[in-house]
Amino acid sequence: MTLSVAIYLFDEVEPLDFAGPYQVFTTAERMHRRIAPDAEPLFHVFTVAEAPSEIAMRGGLRLLPDHGFADHPKIDLLIVPGGVIDAELTKPSVLEWLARHAEAAPHVLSICTGAFLLAEAGVLTEGRVTTHWEDIPDLRARYPQLDVVAGARWIEHGKAVCSAGIGAGIDAALHLLSRLAGHELAERTARQMDYRRSDRAGPVE
Repeated sequence: MTLSVAIYLFDEVEPLDFAGPYQVFTTAERMHRRIAPDAEPLFHVFTVAEAPSEIAMRGGLRLLPDHGFADHPKIDLLIVPGGVIDAELTKPSVLEWLARHAEAAPHVLSICTGAFLLAEAGVLTEGRVTTHWEDIPDLRARYPQLDVVAGARWIEHGKAVCSAGIGAGIDAALHLLSRLAGHELAERTARQMDYRRSDRAGPVE
């Protein structure tokens, strides 16, 4: 069965927050095709924004999302990157969309300040989470019901995985890849990316 991996995009998103996991799952699909060229695809990776119009990422890089809220495929893994999320936190349409699809999806991944969006949407309501080290105090203050952990590359609680900042999203995505498609493919993907995985993972619950 092909898993649909959706990455949410918004103005001022941190480029590597979404590009790191995007690279992991698209590289994994490429490695899978090398191993089993006639097999069904493992992953269909696409981007989603509120509207299918150009996004200006943090630093000025521009990107055209694959889909808007009205026309995207079903979602098996929802990836919510961070960046400058102040405006997103005030948009009822965004928070409702995140809540609905995070509830329906079997797997959810936040990178960096994406944890704020999932908490504001009512997706993260309890348990261990993490975010970028600089934003740990704010996450604790704003959502005191969460057990915000510092110093871990990623934390898993239930079906949600939260990573620390930016590059840590690659480690979290590789962890999820290992769970979804096996350790061997995750290791082959990391090697193809010339990426050395971190051993500072958080506890799995």
